[in-house]
Order: sequence, then structure tokens, then C-alpha cells
Amino acid sequence: MFERTHVGLDVHALTVVACAIDGQTGEILRARLTPDHHEILAWIEALPGPCRIVYEAGPTGFPLARALRAAGIDCVVAAPSKLQRPPGERVKTDRNDALHLARLLILDQITEVIVPSPEQEAARDLVRAREDIRGDLMRARHRVSKLLLRQNIRYTGGKTWTQDHLAWLYRQRFGSPALQLTYDLALESVAETLARRGRADQAIRTMAYDSEYTPVVRALECLRGVSTLTAFGLAVEVGDWNRFTGRTIGAYLGLVPSENSSGQHRSQGAITKTGNTHARRLLVEAAWHHRRSYTHPSAALRARWDAATPWAKARGQTGNRRLHERWLSYQERKKRPVVAAVAIARELAGWCWSLASQAQQTQLL
Repeated sequence: MFERTHVGLDVHALTVVACAIDGQTGEILRARLTPDHHEILAWIEALPGPCRIVYEAGPTGFPLARALRAAGIDCVVAAPSKLQRPPGERVKTDRNDALHLARLLILDQITEVIVPSPEQEAARDLVRAREDIRGDLMRARHRVSKLLLRQNIRYTGGKTWTQDHLAWLYRQRFGSPALQLTYDLALESVAETLARRGRADQAIRTMAYDSEYTPVVRALECLRGVSTLTAFGLAVEVGDWNRFTGRTIGAYLGLVPSENSSGQHRSQGAITKTGNTHARRLLVEAAWHHRRSYTHPSAALRARWDAATPWAKARGQTGNRRLHERWLSYQERKKRPVVAAVAIARELAGWCWSLASQAQQTQLL
């Protein structure tokens, strides 16, 4: 209500289409700019102030928002999935998108995303790079195993991708030089991907225990299924846990049921799957660990308790018992395990919020 001019920017790799609405005269000003921050800033400073800027989050990232905020200009980054669009709109152009953003900004209908610092964004990129490596490794292993299967060669020595299995793989020989080269290249790809994963894991462990995320990581590790990689991934993906509550964290991560209700009719469906996909996958994977009996906690979990604060340890133990009891109740009700795992993941998100938010509050004191 204190800004005179509201500006919508449609930001692309090579162009930036700007649209400004003067709140006093109603005049609409347009411009086509380059992505150079100095040019964008000069155009905004020439507008009747004070100004407020908005653009959609996307592949161009957050450097523009940081540059504008550093210059003292209020800039928000909009969540694309939360933008309201008229259902009858059939013409989508950069000019229209910029004007639509400016109008939503005037109406205060923009859902903001948090702009991370460069250090926070770098940590998040590292976690996501590790996730990409996980996918690369799965595909590389599949290429090896399926090549052997086409040659009617099967491993019967027990669990695959162990040291014994790898030794067996390297002993395989083929009469065809072309087939042997194909097989060697596939094995080399597995070895290279494993090496890349090891480097990423080492970097994540270093940052997890010697950075601003360390208190949150130590607290989250008190829960079963949440080891270093999972705890650090949740810490960097969620960021500020205190902006949520125990009820809203599940909705943010897309772990609540979708709903289509009207009048007296209420219909709930599958989970919404909105929000952060990586954090949601980590929670679902961690939820499966609570299916096992909690009678004898593992040595690794007890070691993580020793490194945490007494409050986090006690809170984690309470959460572990509660989540295992929930698994038992779902089993008694004959719920499908995959459905039960998602339900446990939703409740696990609340326990993670309880631990992480307290750790962040303590860190600020």
C-alpha cells in the first residue's frame, strides 16, 4: 500500500520484458531489456517511486532479486505454481505475463518463495547434484545388469553390488571384441559414478558438521532413518523451519491428501505432491525405517544421540516410539504399506519440524 509503482518482470535467459503500473495515474509503462542488472536497475530507478518488483522463480535463479534488494528496491520472487490465471485466457505472451504479474502484485496475490543466500543456494545445489548422481548410478548399474541378462548371464552369489558381486563382474569375459568393449565401458561408467558419489558424500559430511546447518542436522539425526545425507538434505531444502508449524509443514512438502469437496460432499484423493520433491522423497524413504521394531536401537542411532543435545535426544526417542506405534496401527487396519509409508512420512515431517525449529531458535539465542 506504500508503493506507487508496481513492476512485473518476465525474465528469460536473453531478454527481460518489463511492465510497470503507476498507481496514481494508471499509466502502463513497458520495456524490453537485456538481463544486465545495471540496465534493469537504471530503468526501475527512472520510474515514479517507491517501486515494488516481482518476477517468477525459474532457471535464471535469484541473482536479479539479490541485486535489486542490494540497491534498496523491494523485490519478491513469485512461486509459479501459485499464480492465479484466468481460465479463459488463451493468449500467453511475455508482455501479457509481465502485466499479469504487476496486477497480481497490486492486489497482493503473490505467493513468495524464499530467496536463499549464495551460500545456502550452493549447499542446495550440492545436495541436488548428489541426487542426480544417485540417478546416474542407478542407470549405469541397470545398463550392466541388462547387458549380462541379454547374454543369459546371471549372478547367483547373493546380494548384488557388493564387493563379491563387483569382483564377479570384473571376471566376465566375452568372445566378441565389440561386446567386450561395450561391457568394459559400462563397468567404467559405474566405477566413475561411484567415485563421483563418494566425493559428493564427503563434501556433504564436511558441510553437515561444520556449517550453519550443523545444529539442525544434529537434531534431525535423532530420528530413525534420518542420517547425515537425509538430515542435511532436509536442512538445506527447507531452510527456515520457523516459517512453518507442525500442521503446515506437511502441506508445504505435498504430503497431505488432495481434496475436491462441495456442499455436503467431501472427496479426498492422493497426496498433492506440491512443494519440494527432493525433501518429500527423503521423508518417505526415512518413514520405512520406522516399520521395524524399536526394541533395540542401532549402534549408529545411539552414536547420533550422543552427539545431539539432551532435549533433541529425548524428543527424538519420543518421535521414534510414536512413529513405530503408528506403523503397527496401520498394519492392524490392513493398510497397504505404501499408503502407510506416506502417512508416516507426513507425521515424520512434523517431528522434523519440532526438532529443527527448536534447534534454529536455540542457535539464534
